[in-house]
Amino acid sequence: MLAALAWLMPAAEFSAAAAPTRIKDIVRVEGVRKNQLIGYGLVVGLNGTGDRLRNTPFTEQSLASMLERMGVNVRDEDLRTKNVAAVMVTAELPPFAQQGSLIDVTVSGLGDATSLAGGTLLVTPLLGADGEVYAVAQGAVAISGFDVSGQAARVTKGVPTTGRIVNGAIVEREVGVNLNDVPVVNLSLRNPDFTTAIRIAEAINDHLDQPRARALDLNNVEVRVPDAYRGEVARFIYEIENLTVTPDAVAKVVIDEKSGTIVIGNEVRVSKVAITQGNLTIQITETPQVSQPSPFSETGETVVVPRTNIEVDEETGAGFAILEDYTTLEALVAGLNRLGMSPRDIIAILQAIKVAGALQAEIEII
Repeated sequence: MLAALAWLMPAAEFSAAAAPTRIKDIVRVEGVRKNQLIGYGLVVGLNGTGDRLRNTPFTEQSLASMLERMGVNVRDEDLRTKNVAAVMVTAELPPFAQQGSLIDVTVSGLGDATSLAGGTLLVTPLLGADGEVYAVAQGAVAISGFDVSGQAARVTKGVPTTGRIVNGAIVEREVGVNLNDVPVVNLSLRNPDFTTAIRIAEAINDHLDQPRARALDLNNVEVRVPDAYRGEVARFIYEIENLTVTPDAVAKVVIDEKSGTIVIGNEVRVSKVAITQGNLTIQITETPQVSQPSPFSETGETVVVPRTNIEVDEETGAGFAILEDYTTLEALVAGLNRLGMSPRDIIAILQAIKVAGALQAEIEII
Protein backbone atom coordinates (compact mmCIF):
# COMPACT_ATOMS: atom_id res chain seq x y z
CA MET A 1 0.00 0.00 0.00
CA LEU A 2 1.07 3.59 0.50
CA ALA A 3 3.81 3.48 3.09
CA ALA A 4 4.68 7.11 2.40
CA LEU A 5 1.15 8.22 3.36
CA ALA A 6 -0.09 5.73 5.90
CA TRP A 7 1.85 7.21 8.81
CA LEU A 8 -0.04 10.47 8.40
CA MET A 9 -3.46 8.99 9.18
CA PRO A 10 -3.30 8.89 13.02
CA ALA A 11 -2.55 12.62 13.12
CA ALA A 12 -5.73 13.37 11.18
CA GLU A 13 -7.95 11.32 13.52
CA PHE A 14 -7.56 13.78 16.37
CA SER A 15 -8.25 17.19 14.91
CA ALA A 16 -7.76 19.25 11.81
CA ALA A 17 -6.21 22.00 13.92
CA ALA A 18 -2.62 22.02 15.10
CA ALA A 19 -1.80 21.52 18.76
CA PRO A 20 -0.80 24.50 20.96
CA THR A 21 2.95 25.09 20.86
CA ARG A 22 5.32 27.11 23.00
CA ILE A 23 6.46 30.36 21.41
CA LYS A 24 10.11 29.37 21.99
CA ASP A 25 9.68 26.38 19.66
CA ILE A 26 8.46 28.41 16.67
CA VAL A 27 10.54 31.62 16.89
CA ARG A 28 14.11 32.80 17.19
CA VAL A 29 15.10 35.76 19.35
CA GLU A 30 16.95 38.28 17.21
CA GLY A 31 20.54 38.71 18.39
CA VAL A 32 20.62 35.38 20.21
CA ARG A 33 22.56 33.47 17.57
CA LYS A 34 25.68 31.46 16.99
CA ASN A 35 28.67 32.73 15.01
CA GLN A 36 30.78 30.61 12.67
CA LEU A 37 34.54 30.41 13.25
CA ILE A 38 37.22 28.96 10.98
CA GLY A 39 40.97 28.45 11.11
CA TYR A 40 43.89 26.71 9.39
CA GLY A 41 46.29 24.57 11.36
CA LEU A 42 48.54 21.53 11.55
CA VAL A 43 47.92 18.13 13.14
CA VAL A 44 51.10 16.33 14.24
CA GLY A 45 51.87 12.94 15.77
CA LEU A 46 50.26 10.85 13.03
CA ASN A 47 51.52 7.30 12.53
CA GLY A 48 52.65 7.68 8.94
CA THR A 49 49.14 8.64 7.77
CA GLY A 50 49.79 12.34 7.23
CA ASP A 51 50.14 14.40 4.06
CA ARG A 52 52.77 13.53 1.48
CA LEU A 53 54.73 16.75 1.40
CA ARG A 54 55.58 16.45 -2.28
CA ASN A 55 51.86 16.37 -3.15
CA THR A 56 50.78 19.06 -0.68
CA PRO A 57 53.20 22.00 -0.84
CA PHE A 58 51.02 24.08 1.53
CA THR A 59 51.64 21.50 4.27
CA GLU A 60 55.39 21.68 3.72
CA GLN A 61 55.36 25.48 3.75
CA SER A 62 53.26 25.57 6.92
CA LEU A 63 55.54 23.06 8.65
CA ALA A 64 58.66 25.00 7.70
CA SER A 65 57.10 28.29 8.85
CA MET A 66 56.04 26.78 12.17
CA LEU A 67 59.50 25.32 12.83
CA GLU A 68 61.17 28.65 12.01
CA ARG A 69 58.97 30.38 14.60
CA MET A 70 60.19 27.77 17.07
CA GLY A 71 63.81 28.60 16.21
CA VAL A 72 64.47 25.66 13.87
CA ASN A 73 65.81 26.56 10.41
CA VAL A 74 64.71 24.01 7.80
CA ARG A 75 64.71 26.26 4.76
CA ASP A 76 66.10 24.52 1.65
CA GLU A 77 65.90 21.18 3.48
CA ASP A 78 64.21 18.13 1.95
CA LEU A 79 61.42 17.36 4.42
CA ARG A 80 60.00 13.84 4.13
CA THR A 81 57.92 13.41 7.27
CA LYS A 82 54.56 11.63 6.97
CA ASN A 83 53.35 12.48 10.45
CA VAL A 84 51.93 15.96 9.72
CA ALA A 85 48.63 16.96 8.10
CA ALA A 86 47.20 20.34 7.15
CA VAL A 87 43.64 20.77 8.44
CA MET A 88 40.76 23.22 8.52
CA VAL A 89 39.33 23.83 11.97
CA THR A 90 35.71 24.97 12.37
CA ALA A 91 33.61 25.85 15.41
CA GLU A 92 30.44 27.65 16.46
CA LEU A 93 30.71 30.49 18.95
CA PRO A 94 27.59 30.28 21.19
CA PRO A 95 25.64 33.45 21.95
CA PHE A 96 26.88 35.37 25.00
CA ALA A 97 30.01 33.17 25.29
CA GLN A 98 32.33 34.65 27.91
CA GLN A 99 36.08 35.04 27.58
CA GLY A 100 37.79 31.88 28.82
CA SER A 101 34.85 29.53 28.17
CA LEU A 102 35.45 26.34 26.16
CA ILE A 103 33.82 25.29 22.88
CA ASP A 104 34.04 22.17 20.70
CA VAL A 105 35.89 22.21 17.38
CA THR A 106 35.81 20.04 14.26
CA VAL A 107 39.06 19.17 12.48
CA SER A 108 39.01 18.20 8.77
CA GLY A 109 41.94 17.07 6.63
CA LEU A 110 42.91 19.42 3.81
CA GLY A 111 45.60 17.41 2.00
CA ASP A 112 46.01 13.73 1.15
CA ALA A 113 46.34 12.38 4.69
CA THR A 114 44.64 9.00 5.10
CA SER A 115 43.82 9.30 8.82
CA LEU A 116 44.02 11.78 11.69
CA ALA A 117 43.97 9.04 14.34
CA GLY A 118 46.35 9.75 17.22
CA GLY A 119 47.07 13.29 16.03
CA THR A 120 47.30 16.50 18.04
CA LEU A 121 46.17 19.85 16.73
CA LEU A 122 48.70 22.63 17.30
CA VAL A 123 47.64 26.11 18.41
CA THR A 124 45.20 27.38 15.77
CA PRO A 125 43.54 30.84 15.85
CA LEU A 126 39.85 30.74 14.87
CA LEU A 127 38.58 33.75 12.94
CA GLY A 128 35.12 35.20 12.58
CA ALA A 129 33.57 36.71 9.45
CA ASP A 130 35.13 40.06 10.37
CA GLY A 131 38.66 38.59 10.35
CA GLU A 132 39.12 38.93 14.12
CA VAL A 133 40.36 36.08 16.31
CA TYR A 134 37.58 34.90 18.63
CA ALA A 135 39.02 31.61 19.90
CA VAL A 136 42.20 29.52 19.91
CA ALA A 137 42.07 25.73 19.42
CA GLN A 138 44.50 22.99 20.43
CA GLY A 139 44.30 19.39 21.63
CA ALA A 140 44.15 15.70 20.78
CA VAL A 141 41.90 14.82 17.84
CA ALA A 142 39.30 12.08 18.38
CA ILE A 143 37.95 10.34 15.28
CA SER A 144 35.13 7.80 14.90
CA GLY A 145 36.34 6.11 11.72
CA PHE A 146 39.33 3.99 10.77
CA ASP A 147 41.27 2.97 7.67
CA VAL A 148 43.10 -0.38 7.70
CA SER A 149 44.77 -1.86 4.62
CA GLY A 150 46.93 -4.80 3.63
CA GLN A 151 48.49 -6.03 0.43
CA ALA A 152 45.23 -7.33 -1.04
CA ALA A 153 42.45 -5.72 0.99
CA ARG A 154 41.43 -2.45 2.60
CA VAL A 155 38.71 -1.63 5.12
CA THR A 156 37.47 1.89 5.78
CA LYS A 157 34.76 2.83 8.28
CA GLY A 158 33.42 6.34 8.64
CA VAL A 159 35.65 9.26 7.69
CA PRO A 160 39.05 8.94 9.40
CA THR A 161 40.21 12.32 8.06
CA THR A 162 37.62 14.22 10.12
CA GLY A 163 37.73 14.44 13.90
CA ARG A 164 36.51 16.44 16.84
CA ILE A 165 38.08 18.00 19.92
CA VAL A 166 35.63 18.36 22.81
CA ASN A 167 36.23 21.66 24.63
CA GLY A 168 39.14 22.09 22.25
CA ALA A 169 39.05 25.88 21.91
CA ILE A 170 39.21 28.73 24.42
CA VAL A 171 37.14 31.85 23.72
CA GLU A 172 39.44 34.88 23.58
CA ARG A 173 37.01 37.57 22.41
CA GLU A 174 33.38 38.15 23.35
CA VAL A 175 30.63 39.27 21.00
CA GLY A 176 29.53 42.61 22.42
CA VAL A 177 25.83 42.20 23.14
CA ASN A 178 24.30 43.36 26.42
CA LEU A 179 20.82 41.87 26.59
CA ASN A 180 19.68 44.16 29.40
CA ASP A 181 20.27 47.24 27.25
CA VAL A 182 17.87 46.03 24.56
CA PRO A 183 14.62 48.08 24.60
CA VAL A 184 12.89 45.91 22.02
CA VAL A 185 12.90 42.14 21.61
CA ASN A 186 12.38 40.99 18.04
CA LEU A 187 11.01 37.50 17.44
CA SER A 188 11.63 35.85 14.06
CA LEU A 189 9.32 33.01 13.05
CA ARG A 190 10.93 29.76 11.93
CA ASN A 191 8.02 29.17 9.53
CA PRO A 192 6.82 32.62 8.41
CA ASP A 193 3.04 33.04 8.49
CA PHE A 194 0.80 36.09 9.04
CA THR A 195 -1.76 34.22 11.15
CA THR A 196 0.89 32.75 13.44
CA ALA A 197 2.59 36.14 13.87
CA ILE A 198 -0.72 37.78 14.85
CA ARG A 199 -1.48 35.00 17.33
CA ILE A 200 1.94 35.38 18.96
CA ALA A 201 1.46 39.14 19.37
CA GLU A 202 -2.02 38.64 20.83
CA ALA A 203 -0.81 35.98 23.28
CA ILE A 204 1.97 38.25 24.55
CA ASN A 205 -0.36 41.26 24.91
CA ASP A 206 -2.90 39.15 26.80
CA HIS A 207 -0.18 37.94 29.17
CA LEU A 208 1.20 41.45 29.81
CA ASP A 209 -2.28 42.99 29.86
CA GLN A 210 -0.93 45.84 27.73
CA PRO A 211 -0.25 46.34 24.00
CA ARG A 212 3.51 45.72 23.92
CA ALA A 213 3.72 43.32 20.98
CA ARG A 214 2.83 43.79 17.33
CA ALA A 215 3.34 41.73 14.19
CA LEU A 216 5.50 43.66 11.72
CA ASP A 217 5.01 41.13 8.91
CA LEU A 218 4.66 37.41 8.40
CA ASN A 219 8.19 36.81 9.73
CA ASN A 220 8.76 39.29 12.59
CA VAL A 221 7.03 40.16 15.86
CA GLU A 222 8.26 43.22 17.76
CA VAL A 223 7.93 43.25 21.57
CA ARG A 224 8.75 46.38 23.57
CA VAL A 225 10.21 45.52 26.96
CA PRO A 226 7.94 46.83 29.79
CA ASP A 227 9.45 49.14 32.39
CA ALA A 228 8.96 46.49 35.05
CA TYR A 229 11.48 44.27 33.24
CA ARG A 230 14.23 46.85 32.69
CA GLY A 231 17.50 45.15 33.63
CA GLU A 232 15.76 41.74 33.62
CA VAL A 233 15.27 41.15 29.91
CA ALA A 234 16.30 37.50 30.24
CA ARG A 235 13.41 36.91 32.67
CA PHE A 236 11.05 38.75 30.32
CA ILE A 237 12.05 36.49 27.41
CA TYR A 238 11.63 33.47 29.69
CA GLU A 239 8.03 34.45 30.42
CA ILE A 240 6.93 35.17 26.85
CA GLU A 241 8.68 32.20 25.21
CA ASN A 242 6.79 29.76 27.43
CA LEU A 243 3.40 31.11 26.33
CA THR A 244 1.52 28.77 24.00
CA VAL A 245 -0.10 29.56 20.65
CA THR A 246 -1.62 27.48 17.88
CA PRO A 247 0.62 27.90 14.82
CA ASP A 248 -0.94 28.06 11.39
CA ALA A 249 0.55 27.08 8.04
CA VAL A 250 -0.27 27.17 4.35
CA ALA A 251 -1.89 23.99 3.07
CA LYS A 252 0.88 22.23 1.17
CA VAL A 253 1.67 18.90 -0.46
CA VAL A 254 5.40 18.17 -0.70
CA ILE A 255 6.52 15.63 -3.30
CA ASP A 256 9.98 14.11 -3.73
CA GLU A 257 9.81 12.50 -7.17
CA LYS A 258 13.26 10.93 -6.83
CA SER A 259 12.29 8.72 -3.87
CA GLY A 260 8.51 8.69 -4.34
CA THR A 261 7.93 10.32 -0.93
CA ILE A 262 4.71 12.29 -0.44
CA VAL A 263 3.95 14.48 2.60
CA ILE A 264 0.47 15.98 2.89
CA GLY A 265 -0.06 18.85 5.32
CA ASN A 266 -2.88 18.65 7.86
CA GLU A 267 -4.71 21.66 6.37
CA VAL A 268 -4.98 20.20 2.85
CA ARG A 269 -8.57 20.02 1.59
CA VAL A 270 -10.03 18.54 -1.58
CA SER A 271 -13.28 19.58 -3.22
CA LYS A 272 -15.67 16.85 -4.36
CA VAL A 273 -13.96 14.86 -7.08
CA ALA A 274 -14.06 11.37 -8.60
CA ILE A 275 -10.81 9.47 -9.11
CA THR A 276 -10.08 6.29 -11.02
CA GLN A 277 -6.87 4.49 -11.79
CA GLY A 278 -6.12 1.74 -14.29
CA ASN A 279 -3.00 0.06 -15.55
CA LEU A 280 -2.10 -0.68 -19.15
CA THR A 281 0.60 -3.34 -19.48
CA ILE A 282 2.25 -4.15 -22.83
CA GLN A 283 4.54 -7.21 -22.87
CA ILE A 284 6.79 -7.80 -25.88
CA THR A 285 8.57 -11.17 -26.14
CA GLU A 286 11.24 -11.86 -28.75
CA THR A 287 11.79 -15.57 -29.65
CA PRO A 288 14.02 -15.63 -32.73
CA GLN A 289 14.18 -18.93 -34.65
CA VAL A 290 16.93 -20.38 -36.82
CA SER A 291 15.98 -21.51 -40.36
CA GLN A 292 18.37 -23.98 -42.04
CA PRO A 293 18.33 -25.56 -45.52
CA SER A 294 17.75 -29.29 -45.98
CA PRO A 295 20.69 -31.62 -45.33
CA PHE A 296 23.16 -31.93 -48.20
CA SER A 297 21.36 -29.11 -50.05
CA GLU A 298 23.57 -27.16 -52.40
CA THR A 299 21.38 -24.07 -52.29
CA GLY A 300 20.06 -21.96 -49.40
CA GLU A 301 21.72 -20.61 -46.25
CA THR A 302 21.12 -20.55 -42.54
CA VAL A 303 19.24 -17.43 -41.38
CA VAL A 304 17.70 -16.17 -38.13
CA VAL A 305 13.98 -15.53 -38.47
CA PRO A 306 12.56 -13.04 -35.92
CA ARG A 307 9.43 -14.01 -33.99
CA THR A 308 7.71 -11.33 -31.91
CA ASN A 309 4.78 -11.86 -29.53
CA ILE A 310 2.90 -8.80 -28.19
CA GLU A 311 0.41 -9.09 -25.31
CA VAL A 312 -1.73 -6.19 -24.11
CA ASP A 313 -3.28 -6.38 -20.63
CA GLU A 314 -5.53 -3.48 -19.63
CA GLU A 315 -6.53 -3.96 -16.00
CA THR A 316 -9.89 -2.69 -14.87
CA GLY A 317 -8.55 -1.11 -11.66
CA ALA A 318 -10.66 -0.24 -8.64
CA GLY A 319 -13.17 1.97 -10.50
CA PHE A 320 -14.09 5.47 -9.37
CA ALA A 321 -13.50 6.59 -5.79
CA ILE A 322 -15.61 9.58 -4.74
CA LEU A 323 -14.00 12.11 -2.38
CA GLU A 324 -16.65 14.28 -0.76
CA ASP A 325 -16.53 18.06 -0.78
CA TYR A 326 -13.77 19.56 1.40
CA THR A 327 -12.37 16.17 2.26
CA THR A 328 -10.06 16.05 5.28
CA LEU A 329 -6.56 14.63 5.25
CA GLU A 330 -7.80 11.36 6.78
CA ALA A 331 -10.43 10.86 4.07
CA LEU A 332 -7.98 11.80 1.32
CA VAL A 333 -5.41 9.23 2.48
CA ALA A 334 -8.09 6.56 2.93
CA GLY A 335 -9.51 7.25 -0.55
CA LEU A 336 -6.11 7.02 -2.22
CA ASN A 337 -5.30 3.83 -0.31
CA ARG A 338 -8.54 2.23 -1.52
CA LEU A 339 -7.34 2.60 -5.08
CA GLY A 340 -4.28 0.47 -4.30
CA MET A 341 -1.85 2.75 -6.08
CA SER A 342 1.88 3.18 -5.73
CA PRO A 343 3.35 6.51 -4.57
CA ARG A 344 4.32 7.23 -8.21
CA ASP A 345 0.66 6.92 -9.24
CA ILE A 346 -0.44 9.15 -6.36
CA ILE A 347 1.99 11.87 -7.44
CA ALA A 348 0.38 11.92 -10.89
CA ILE A 349 -3.16 11.94 -9.42
CA LEU A 350 -2.41 14.76 -6.96
CA GLN A 351 -1.02 16.86 -9.80
CA ALA A 352 -4.12 16.09 -11.90
CA ILE A 353 -6.43 17.07 -9.00
CA LYS A 354 -4.51 20.35 -8.68
CA VAL A 355 -4.91 21.06 -12.41
CA ALA A 356 -8.65 20.34 -12.08
CA GLY A 357 -8.87 23.00 -9.37
CA ALA A 358 -10.07 20.54 -6.72
CA LEU A 359 -6.93 20.48 -4.55
CA GLN A 360 -7.01 23.43 -2.14
CA ALA A 361 -3.30 23.38 -1.43
CA GLU A 362 0.09 24.25 -2.86
CA ILE A 363 2.15 21.47 -4.43
CA GLU A 364 5.90 21.76 -3.89
CA ILE A 365 8.22 19.37 -5.74
CA ILE A 366 11.68 18.89 -4.29
